[in-house]
Amino acid sequence: MTNRLSRKAEDYLEAIYGISQEKGYARIRDVSSELSIRPPSVVEMVKKLDGMGYVVHKKQEGVYLTPMGEEVGRVIKDRHETIKAFLVLIGVPGPVADKDACVMEHKLDPKTVEQIKNLVKFVEEGPDRPVWLDHFDAFCRTGEHVCESEKPLPRRRAAETSVE
Repeated sequence: MTNRLSRKAEDYLEAIYGISQEKGYARIRDVSSELSIRPPSVVEMVKKLDGMGYVVHKKQEGVYLTPMGEEVGRVIKDRHETIKAFLVLIGVPGPVADKDACVMEHKLDPKTVEQIKNLVKFVEEGPDRPVWLDHFDAFCRTGEHVCESEKPLPRRRAAETSVE
Protein backbone atom coordinates (compact mmCIF):
# COMPACT_ATOMS: atom_id res chain seq x y z
CA MET A 1 0.00 0.00 0.00
CA THR A 2 2.62 2.51 1.00
CA ASN A 3 6.39 2.43 1.12
CA ARG A 4 6.43 3.75 4.67
CA LEU A 5 4.39 0.98 6.24
CA SER A 6 5.35 -2.60 6.89
CA ARG A 7 2.95 -5.47 6.40
CA LYS A 8 2.65 -5.67 10.18
CA ALA A 9 1.70 -1.99 10.45
CA GLU A 10 -0.89 -2.42 7.70
CA ASP A 11 -2.33 -5.41 9.59
CA TYR A 12 -2.72 -3.24 12.69
CA LEU A 13 -4.45 -0.46 10.75
CA GLU A 14 -6.76 -3.01 9.11
CA ALA A 15 -7.63 -4.49 12.51
CA ILE A 16 -8.21 -1.08 14.12
CA TYR A 17 -10.35 -0.06 11.15
CA GLY A 18 -12.47 -3.23 11.35
CA ILE A 19 -12.94 -2.98 15.10
CA SER A 20 -13.80 0.72 14.87
CA GLN A 21 -16.35 0.06 12.15
CA GLU A 22 -17.99 -2.63 14.29
CA LYS A 23 -17.84 -1.02 17.74
CA GLY A 24 -17.28 2.67 17.02
CA TYR A 25 -13.94 2.58 18.85
CA ALA A 26 -10.94 0.30 19.36
CA ARG A 27 -9.10 -0.49 22.54
CA ILE A 28 -5.70 -2.12 22.95
CA ARG A 29 -7.30 -5.34 24.18
CA ASP A 30 -9.58 -5.45 21.10
CA VAL A 31 -6.61 -5.15 18.76
CA SER A 32 -4.68 -7.67 20.84
CA SER A 33 -7.53 -10.16 20.57
CA GLU A 34 -8.12 -9.53 16.85
CA LEU A 35 -4.46 -10.07 15.93
CA SER A 36 -3.66 -12.67 18.62
CA ILE A 37 -0.80 -10.50 19.85
CA ARG A 38 0.05 -9.67 23.47
CA PRO A 39 -1.15 -6.24 24.67
CA PRO A 40 2.38 -4.86 25.35
CA SER A 41 3.32 -5.56 21.72
CA VAL A 42 0.14 -3.84 20.56
CA VAL A 43 0.94 -0.79 22.68
CA GLU A 44 4.41 -0.64 21.14
CA MET A 45 3.08 -0.70 17.56
CA VAL A 46 0.26 1.74 18.36
CA LYS A 47 2.87 4.17 19.70
CA LYS A 48 4.81 3.86 16.44
CA LEU A 49 1.66 4.38 14.36
CA ASP A 50 0.75 7.37 16.55
CA GLY A 51 4.18 8.87 15.92
CA MET A 52 3.72 8.37 12.17
CA GLY A 53 0.33 10.11 12.20
CA TYR A 54 -1.85 7.08 11.44
CA VAL A 55 -3.56 6.81 14.83
CA VAL A 56 -4.15 8.77 17.99
CA HIS A 57 -3.79 6.72 21.16
CA LYS A 58 -5.45 8.07 24.28
CA LYS A 59 -4.83 6.00 27.39
CA GLN A 60 -8.04 4.80 29.00
CA GLU A 61 -10.00 5.90 25.91
CA GLY A 62 -8.68 3.87 23.02
CA VAL A 63 -7.08 4.05 19.62
CA TYR A 64 -8.52 6.31 16.95
CA LEU A 65 -7.54 6.33 13.30
CA THR A 66 -6.53 9.60 11.72
CA PRO A 67 -7.95 10.23 8.23
CA MET A 68 -4.68 8.87 6.80
CA GLY A 69 -4.87 5.76 9.01
CA GLU A 70 -8.52 5.25 8.19
CA GLU A 71 -7.77 5.34 4.47
CA VAL A 72 -5.01 2.73 4.78
CA GLY A 73 -7.17 0.52 7.01
CA ARG A 74 -10.13 0.76 4.64
CA VAL A 75 -8.03 -0.07 1.58
CA ILE A 76 -6.31 -3.04 3.23
CA LYS A 77 -9.62 -4.40 4.56
CA ASP A 78 -11.19 -4.04 1.11
CA ARG A 79 -8.21 -5.79 -0.51
CA HIS A 80 -8.48 -8.60 2.06
CA GLU A 81 -12.21 -9.10 1.49
CA THR A 82 -11.76 -9.01 -2.30
CA ILE A 83 -8.95 -11.56 -2.34
CA LYS A 84 -10.72 -13.82 0.15
CA ALA A 85 -13.92 -13.73 -1.93
CA PHE A 86 -11.95 -14.69 -5.03
CA LEU A 87 -10.19 -17.56 -3.27
CA VAL A 88 -13.50 -18.89 -1.91
CA LEU A 89 -15.00 -18.51 -5.40
CA ILE A 90 -12.36 -20.85 -6.82
CA GLY A 91 -12.92 -23.41 -4.07
CA VAL A 92 -10.38 -22.54 -1.39
CA PRO A 93 -11.86 -23.31 2.06
CA GLY A 94 -12.83 -20.17 4.01
CA PRO A 95 -10.21 -20.36 6.79
CA VAL A 96 -7.42 -21.00 4.27
CA ALA A 97 -8.71 -18.22 2.01
CA ASP A 98 -8.73 -15.83 4.98
CA LYS A 99 -5.16 -16.72 5.96
CA ASP A 100 -3.87 -16.49 2.38
CA ALA A 101 -5.66 -13.20 1.78
CA CYS A 102 -3.73 -11.80 4.77
CA VAL A 103 -0.50 -12.47 2.92
CA MET A 104 -1.61 -11.51 -0.58
CA GLU A 105 -3.32 -8.23 0.36
CA HIS A 106 0.05 -6.58 0.91
CA LYS A 107 1.79 -7.73 -2.24
CA LEU A 108 -0.60 -7.40 -5.18
CA ASP A 109 -0.63 -4.37 -7.44
CA PRO A 110 -3.77 -2.24 -7.03
CA LYS A 111 -4.74 -2.91 -10.67
CA THR A 112 -4.59 -6.67 -10.03
CA VAL A 113 -6.83 -6.31 -6.98
CA GLU A 114 -9.23 -4.15 -8.99
CA GLN A 115 -9.53 -6.82 -11.70
CA ILE A 116 -10.01 -9.57 -9.10
CA LYS A 117 -12.74 -7.44 -7.54
CA ASN A 118 -14.38 -6.98 -10.95
CA LEU A 119 -14.33 -10.74 -11.59
CA VAL A 120 -15.83 -11.54 -8.18
CA LYS A 121 -18.51 -8.88 -8.65
CA PHE A 122 -19.25 -10.16 -12.17
CA VAL A 123 -19.78 -13.69 -10.90
CA GLU A 124 -21.65 -12.76 -7.71
CA GLU A 125 -24.00 -10.26 -9.35
CA GLY A 126 -24.77 -12.34 -12.42
CA PRO A 127 -28.26 -13.79 -12.74
CA ASP A 128 -26.94 -17.37 -12.77
CA ARG A 129 -23.83 -19.20 -11.68
CA PRO A 130 -21.46 -19.24 -14.68
CA VAL A 131 -21.20 -22.64 -16.37
CA TRP A 132 -17.44 -22.28 -16.58
CA LEU A 133 -17.31 -22.18 -12.79
CA ASP A 134 -19.12 -25.52 -12.61
CA HIS A 135 -16.64 -26.84 -15.19
CA PHE A 136 -13.79 -25.59 -13.04
CA ASP A 137 -15.25 -27.33 -9.96
CA ALA A 138 -15.52 -30.57 -11.93
CA PHE A 139 -11.95 -30.15 -13.19
CA CYS A 140 -10.72 -29.70 -9.61
CA ARG A 141 -12.43 -32.94 -8.60
CA THR A 142 -11.48 -35.06 -11.63
CA GLY A 143 -8.52 -33.39 -13.28
CA GLU A 144 -10.37 -33.50 -16.59
CA HIS A 145 -12.23 -30.89 -18.60
CA VAL A 146 -15.92 -31.77 -18.67
CA CYS A 147 -16.37 -29.80 -21.87
CA GLU A 148 -13.77 -31.66 -23.96
CA SER A 149 -16.49 -32.98 -26.25
CA GLU A 150 -17.66 -29.46 -27.05
CA LYS A 151 -16.10 -27.62 -29.95
CA PRO A 152 -13.39 -25.42 -28.40
CA LEU A 153 -13.46 -21.71 -28.98
CA PRO A 154 -10.27 -20.12 -30.30
CA ARG A 155 -8.06 -19.00 -27.45
CA ARG A 156 -7.36 -15.32 -27.05
CA ARG A 157 -3.81 -14.36 -26.24
CA ALA A 158 -3.18 -12.47 -23.01
CA ALA A 159 -2.07 -9.40 -24.94
CA GLU A 160 -5.48 -9.27 -26.64
CA THR A 161 -7.31 -9.35 -23.32
CA SER A 162 -5.28 -6.83 -21.35
CA VAL A 163 -7.27 -4.09 -19.71
CA GLU A 164 -5.72 -0.63 -19.65
